[in-house]
Amino acid sequence: MTRVGRVERTTKETSVLVEINLDGTGQVDVSTGVGFFDHMLDQLGRHGLFDLTVKTDGDLHIDTHHTIEDTSLALGAAFKQALGDKRGIVRFANASVPLDESLAQVTVDLSGRPFLVHSEPDGMAPMIGTYDTTMTRHILESFVAQAQIALHVHVPYGRNAHHIVECQFKALARALRYAAEIDPRQTGIPSTKGAL
Repeated sequence: MTRVGRVERTTKETSVLVEINLDGTGQVDVSTGVGFFDHMLDQLGRHGLFDLTVKTDGDLHIDTHHTIEDTSLALGAAFKQALGDKRGIVRFANASVPLDESLAQVTVDLSGRPFLVHSEPDGMAPMIGTYDTTMTRHILESFVAQAQIALHVHVPYGRNAHHIVECQFKALARALRYAAEIDPRQTGIPSTKGAL
Protein backbone atom coordinates (compact mmCIF):
# COMPACT_ATOMS: atom_id res chain seq x y z
CA MET A 1 0.00 0.00 0.00
CA THR A 2 1.36 3.40 -1.02
CA ARG A 3 0.11 6.29 1.09
CA VAL A 4 1.04 9.35 -0.94
CA GLY A 5 -0.79 12.62 -1.43
CA ARG A 6 -0.13 15.21 -4.10
CA VAL A 7 -1.92 18.56 -4.32
CA GLU A 8 -1.40 21.51 -6.63
CA ARG A 9 -3.18 24.75 -5.78
CA THR A 10 -2.96 27.84 -7.96
CA THR A 11 -4.64 31.18 -7.33
CA LYS A 12 -3.89 34.78 -8.27
CA GLU A 13 -1.91 34.99 -5.03
CA THR A 14 0.06 31.75 -4.93
CA SER A 15 1.14 28.62 -6.77
CA VAL A 16 1.62 25.64 -4.44
CA LEU A 17 2.76 22.05 -4.91
CA VAL A 18 2.73 19.63 -1.97
CA GLU A 19 3.66 15.95 -2.05
CA ILE A 20 3.69 13.79 1.07
CA ASN A 21 4.49 10.13 1.66
CA LEU A 22 3.25 9.02 5.08
CA ASP A 23 5.53 5.97 5.04
CA GLY A 24 8.74 7.78 4.18
CA THR A 25 12.01 8.32 6.00
CA GLY A 26 11.84 12.06 6.66
CA GLN A 27 13.30 13.29 3.37
CA VAL A 28 12.29 16.94 3.03
CA ASP A 29 12.56 19.41 0.14
CA VAL A 30 10.77 22.63 1.05
CA SER A 31 10.83 26.11 -0.45
CA THR A 32 8.17 28.73 0.32
CA GLY A 33 10.26 31.89 0.47
CA VAL A 34 9.50 32.25 4.19
CA GLY A 35 12.58 31.00 5.99
CA PHE A 36 11.12 30.20 9.40
CA PHE A 37 8.05 28.52 7.87
CA ASP A 38 10.39 26.35 5.77
CA HIS A 39 12.19 25.45 8.99
CA MET A 40 8.87 24.40 10.60
CA LEU A 41 7.84 22.29 7.58
CA ASP A 42 11.26 20.65 7.76
CA GLN A 43 10.52 19.75 11.41
CA LEU A 44 7.16 18.30 10.37
CA GLY A 45 8.65 16.03 7.73
CA ARG A 46 11.73 14.92 9.63
CA HIS A 47 10.07 14.20 12.98
CA GLY A 48 6.98 12.69 11.35
CA LEU A 49 9.17 10.53 9.08
CA PHE A 50 7.12 11.86 6.18
CA ASP A 51 8.80 12.40 2.83
CA LEU A 52 7.67 15.94 2.12
CA THR A 53 8.06 18.19 -0.89
CA VAL A 54 6.66 21.72 -0.78
CA LYS A 55 7.17 24.30 -3.53
CA THR A 56 5.34 27.61 -3.12
CA ASP A 57 5.62 30.77 -5.17
CA GLY A 58 3.59 33.47 -3.46
CA ASP A 59 2.97 37.21 -3.40
CA LEU A 60 5.66 37.92 -0.82
CA HIS A 61 5.85 41.52 -2.06
CA ILE A 62 2.57 41.98 -0.15
CA ASP A 63 3.37 39.90 2.93
CA THR A 64 3.75 36.24 3.95
CA HIS A 65 0.10 35.56 4.81
CA HIS A 66 -1.17 34.14 1.50
CA THR A 67 1.95 32.02 1.02
CA ILE A 68 1.70 30.44 4.46
CA GLU A 69 -2.09 30.02 4.37
CA ASP A 70 -2.29 28.43 0.91
CA THR A 71 0.64 26.11 1.64
CA SER A 72 -1.06 24.97 4.83
CA LEU A 73 -4.35 24.32 3.02
CA ALA A 74 -2.56 22.26 0.35
CA LEU A 75 -0.60 20.36 3.01
CA GLY A 76 -3.82 19.42 4.82
CA ALA A 77 -5.44 18.28 1.58
CA ALA A 78 -2.39 16.18 0.65
CA PHE A 79 -2.31 14.60 4.11
CA LYS A 80 -6.00 13.64 3.83
CA GLN A 81 -5.43 12.24 0.35
CA ALA A 82 -2.48 10.16 1.57
CA LEU A 83 -4.55 8.66 4.40
CA GLY A 84 -7.02 7.21 1.89
CA ASP A 85 -9.91 5.39 3.59
CA LYS A 86 -7.87 5.16 6.84
CA ARG A 87 -8.20 1.40 6.97
CA GLY A 88 -5.90 -0.08 9.60
CA ILE A 89 -4.59 3.19 11.07
CA VAL A 90 -4.07 3.79 14.78
CA ARG A 91 -6.27 6.94 14.52
CA PHE A 92 -5.60 8.56 17.95
CA ALA A 93 -2.22 9.75 19.22
CA ASN A 94 -0.50 12.31 21.38
CA ALA A 95 3.00 13.63 21.82
CA SER A 96 4.74 15.99 24.22
CA VAL A 97 7.91 17.67 23.02
CA PRO A 98 10.12 20.07 24.99
CA LEU A 99 12.44 22.59 23.43
CA ASP A 100 14.61 24.04 26.17
CA GLU A 101 12.21 26.12 28.35
CA SER A 102 9.12 25.47 26.19
CA LEU A 103 6.80 22.47 26.08
CA ALA A 104 4.17 21.51 23.48
CA GLN A 105 1.47 18.89 24.04
CA VAL A 106 -0.39 17.70 20.94
CA THR A 107 -3.29 15.26 20.71
CA VAL A 108 -4.83 14.22 17.40
CA ASP A 109 -7.80 12.22 16.15
CA LEU A 110 -7.84 11.45 12.43
CA SER A 111 -11.61 11.59 12.75
CA GLY A 112 -12.85 13.08 9.48
CA ARG A 113 -14.21 16.01 11.51
CA PRO A 114 -12.16 19.24 11.55
CA PHE A 115 -11.74 20.88 14.94
CA LEU A 116 -8.86 22.83 16.47
CA VAL A 117 -8.14 23.73 20.08
CA HIS A 118 -4.98 25.83 20.38
CA SER A 119 -3.32 27.66 23.24
CA GLU A 120 0.12 29.15 23.69
CA PRO A 121 1.65 31.65 26.13
CA ASP A 122 0.57 35.28 25.94
CA GLY A 123 3.05 38.04 25.25
CA MET A 124 5.09 36.16 22.67
CA ALA A 125 7.36 38.20 20.37
CA PRO A 126 5.27 39.19 17.33
CA MET A 127 7.86 38.26 14.68
CA ILE A 128 10.51 35.61 14.04
CA GLY A 129 12.36 37.01 11.05
CA THR A 130 9.59 37.56 8.47
CA TYR A 131 7.29 35.06 10.22
CA ASP A 132 4.30 36.58 12.04
CA THR A 133 3.86 34.44 15.17
CA THR A 134 0.07 34.84 15.04
CA MET A 135 0.21 32.69 11.90
CA THR A 136 0.94 29.51 13.88
CA ARG A 137 -2.69 29.16 14.88
CA HIS A 138 -3.80 29.99 11.34
CA ILE A 139 -1.47 27.34 9.89
CA LEU A 140 -3.06 24.77 12.18
CA GLU A 141 -6.60 26.00 11.36
CA SER A 142 -5.91 25.74 7.64
CA PHE A 143 -4.29 22.31 7.92
CA VAL A 144 -7.11 20.94 10.10
CA ALA A 145 -9.82 22.28 7.77
CA GLN A 146 -8.42 20.38 4.80
CA ALA A 147 -7.03 17.31 6.59
CA GLN A 148 -10.36 16.93 8.43
CA ILE A 149 -8.84 15.99 11.76
CA ALA A 150 -9.42 17.00 15.37
CA LEU A 151 -6.28 18.63 16.76
CA HIS A 152 -5.53 19.90 20.25
CA VAL A 153 -2.29 21.87 20.69
CA HIS A 154 -1.33 23.24 24.09
CA VAL A 155 1.85 25.07 25.07
CA PRO A 156 1.56 25.51 28.86
CA TYR A 157 4.78 27.50 29.16
CA GLY A 158 7.69 28.95 27.24
CA ARG A 159 9.57 32.24 26.82
CA ASN A 160 11.36 32.20 23.49
CA ALA A 161 9.04 32.60 20.49
CA HIS A 162 11.21 30.41 18.25
CA HIS A 163 11.11 27.61 20.82
CA ILE A 164 7.36 27.98 21.46
CA VAL A 165 6.50 27.62 17.77
CA GLU A 166 9.08 24.96 16.94
CA CYS A 167 8.10 22.57 19.73
CA GLN A 168 4.50 22.73 18.43
CA PHE A 169 5.58 21.55 14.98
CA LYS A 170 7.78 18.81 16.41
CA ALA A 171 4.99 17.52 18.66
CA LEU A 172 2.50 17.77 15.78
CA ALA A 173 4.85 15.73 13.60
CA ARG A 174 5.14 12.97 16.18
CA ALA A 175 1.41 12.86 16.95
CA LEU A 176 0.49 12.70 13.24
CA ARG A 177 3.11 10.01 12.66
CA TYR A 178 1.80 7.82 15.48
CA ALA A 179 -1.88 8.33 14.56
CA ALA A 180 -1.28 7.57 10.87
CA GLU A 181 0.74 4.42 11.50
CA ILE A 182 -0.74 1.09 10.50
CA ASP A 183 -1.82 -0.99 13.50
CA PRO A 184 -1.11 -4.66 12.69
CA ARG A 185 -4.09 -5.69 14.84
CA GLN A 186 -6.52 -3.31 13.11
CA THR A 187 -7.90 -4.86 9.95
CA GLY A 188 -10.72 -2.40 9.31
CA ILE A 189 -11.69 1.22 9.84
CA PRO A 190 -11.07 2.22 13.49
CA SER A 191 -14.59 3.51 14.10
CA THR A 192 -17.89 2.02 15.25
CA LYS A 193 -19.45 3.93 12.32
CA GLY A 194 -17.37 1.93 9.84
CA ALA A 195 -16.08 5.13 8.23
CA LEU A 196 -13.84 8.07 9.12
